[in-house]
Amino acid sequence: MARTISIGAQGFEDIRANGYFYVDKTGFVRDWWQGGDVVTLVCRPRRFGKTLNLDTVRCFLSSDFAGRGEELFGGLDVWYDPAMRELQGTVPVVWMSFAKVKGETLAETLDGLRRVIRSAVRAHDYLRGSAALTDGDRAFLSRVSDDMPASVAADAVNQLCSMLRRHWGVAPVVLLDECDAPMECAWTHGYWDGASGFMRQLMNATFKSNPAMGRGLITGVTRVSRESIFSDLNNLVVVTTSTPPYRTAFGFTQDEVDEALAEYGLVTKRDAVRDWYDGFTFGGIGHIYNPWSVTQLLESGGTFDAYWANTSGNGLVSEVVRRGDRRLKSDFEKLLSGGEVAKVIDEQVVFSELHTRPDAVWALLLAAGYVTSPGPVPEFVATTPRRLRLTNREVRLSFDRMVEGWFGEAGADYGEFAEALLAGDAEAMGDYLSEVVLACASSFDSAMRPSVRGEAERFYHGLVLGLLVSLRGRYSVESNRESGFGRYDVALMPTDGAADADPAIVIEFKVFDPRREETLADTVARARAQIKDKAYVAGLVERGIAPERIRTYGIAFRGKEVLVG
Repeated sequence: MARTISIGAQGFEDIRANGYFYVDKTGFVRDWWQGGDVVTLVCRPRRFGKTLNLDTVRCFLSSDFAGRGEELFGGLDVWYDPAMRELQGTVPVVWMSFAKVKGETLAETLDGLRRVIRSAVRAHDYLRGSAALTDGDRAFLSRVSDDMPASVAADAVNQLCSMLRRHWGVAPVVLLDECDAPMECAWTHGYWDGASGFMRQLMNATFKSNPAMGRGLITGVTRVSRESIFSDLNNLVVVTTSTPPYRTAFGFTQDEVDEALAEYGLVTKRDAVRDWYDGFTFGGIGHIYNPWSVTQLLESGGTFDAYWANTSGNGLVSEVVRRGDRRLKSDFEKLLSGGEVAKVIDEQVVFSELHTRPDAVWALLLAAGYVTSPGPVPEFVATTPRRLRLTNREVRLSFDRMVEGWFGEAGADYGEFAEALLAGDAEAMGDYLSEVVLACASSFDSAMRPSVRGEAERFYHGLVLGLLVSLRGRYSVESNRESGFGRYDVALMPTDGAADADPAIVIEFKVFDPRREETLADTVARARAQIKDKAYVAGLVERGIAPERIRTYGIAFRGKEVLVG
């Protein structure tokens, strides 16, 4: 009989006590402990079992679980190692999770961090009665509260470790889950400098200037690299998606997925499961599956959906992509069309560089699991371009929904624009674009000034991404392709499965130039003249499209005014 699946259960003790579905990843506890690194940061995408693995470490090491080793770990990988059995339940553990610290302001985030730190300290309130503590120690514990000064908060875990070591005679282990969650919000909402200053102090005091700490284990999605909150941690070992350690400890392997499908009678869905949820590569090992989505599929009895995409956590990636320049949006056109791009991945990148270094975003997208790099990791990672593609079908749907959400800010269905485009209704097209520009032009960084052609291009490439989403399967959407005597802005080519009546479409975008035009209609005329003079339709005719099936449009912008003709 198949085991019960408890969706969202992240507590190892609860899963084992109730016999819930569990894929044995306890070998990670052994491998990490025997690896001997003082402080380890493991970066993996969200919903990849980071919290559960960290809680497994807690349950194995913590003195709170002394004498329960056989009960919790009997029959699991780690329990077959005699040395590890001796270790179980003998180490004091400090546990913190920043997963829910996601304030829209610096004050909210600092309040959230204080609460997490206070909770971690209060979990060891028994220390107040310890003979190993001084009156000064007890006075410090009394100062740890929800409204404690930043200096007390930053130093609290450091002081706690000192007290634990004196009380137990054993150096404590500090576990920190989702360390980058507050920093993602800080970047998204514009208070990076304030948040990073406090986080740097906290990380330094907790994991570097802390002689009482025995070992530290940190998890997160992104590296938030050494130049930011980890700037002083020269004792830190970083495990990214490119490095070999623990490459099968997070996510499900092919064998683990096959066993699960057999247990729940879903073997016939193996190929579809692979298409939807496979594609992740860690340390050069491929065919790693998204565990959250596979588990949801099993619980549903075999219903496929974008489970991972439907959870929270897309905000940072969405902001980075839609704020991106023309080159980034052009690359995403290729990815959404099923293609690949080649990029050098700099895993040392920091959030503050996401705007100033165009390729910095690719390290973020790879770490977050939205793109994958198939094949072995190159010998020289920092200088070798790597092939990148969207990870799987679920990720593609995630990006589709992101793009739809951008235009949804205008309060209109993007499908309305596509319908007007195909129907040849230029007035309706203009009305829709006017709504979008008025409501969310800033989302696309659209300055709409004739002196800044690139800013207008950001906007129309956003439109192209929307067309890719709404017309996928019916049209091939292309931009900046050579045709005739130049490069058109956008062309829509009917696919083999499209109706014979579907037109091919060429679009040219122009920003109003008062030095050359008196009205916006003049700008539209200039756009259409360019289509004709550069013979853009010639390339479409060469590809087998009859001239009478080709429509051309000029789209002109002036500030937040739009005209289509």
